[in-house]
Amino acid sequence: MNLYTSRYPGYDVLKRRDTPSWDEVTRKVIEERLATPSDPSFLDAVRWRALQALCACIIPQPADRPQVPLAGMIDARLKANAGDGFRYAGLPPLREAWCIGLSALDEESKLRHGLPLASIERDPQHALLKQIQHGEVASGFWRGMQPALFFSQRVLPDICGAYYSHPYAWNEIGFGGAANPRGYVRMYYDRRDPWEAAEAKPGKEHQALRKNRRVR
Repeated sequence: MNLYTSRYPGYDVLKRRDTPSWDEVTRKVIEERLATPSDPSFLDAVRWRALQALCACIIPQPADRPQVPLAGMIDARLKANAGDGFRYAGLPPLREAWCIGLSALDEESKLRHGLPLASIERDPQHALLKQIQHGEVASGFWRGMQPALFFSQRVLPDICGAYYSHPYAWNEIGFGGAANPRGYVRMYYDRRDPWEAAEAKPGKEHQALRKNRRVR
């Protein structure tokens, strides 16, 4: 990645592994996220391909950056069956919702294009997802689950939540991870602690780069 295309050039939150910024609990959680498998352990191969395509549509990731393993993170959550502690009346439990939804996505794609979601171009993928988002599909493929609710309450929060829980995404937004045990001192607007990432200002990218290379 070109450092000067980043809002926080030179910043790498993983430099904090062995600093006072993170405690052992934080280190363990982050190591688990970094070790997310690249192959599914819960979903079958067909649904896995649909999930990969869906994740790429919801959050496209530049090829010149380390990739957040979105599909792997969702699959790991399904394997653990880690729910939210609540459930919308129009949605089945976590695992069932995802299995129905991924299969339905493929069937809707086949109905329109003769191919599963992962095998069609990005524009028709987006068009289909837009229809689902706005509740414009009503087929038996969904087995009584509301497509728009699946999109708004499973697809978006699960995928976006997984993305921004990963340290590669933290680099993108200049986030330092858990606030404990070090905490923050300079709480006033537009002020930063020395261990926080410096945002690049137009024409001053080199200054941010130097500061971020010193951040620990």
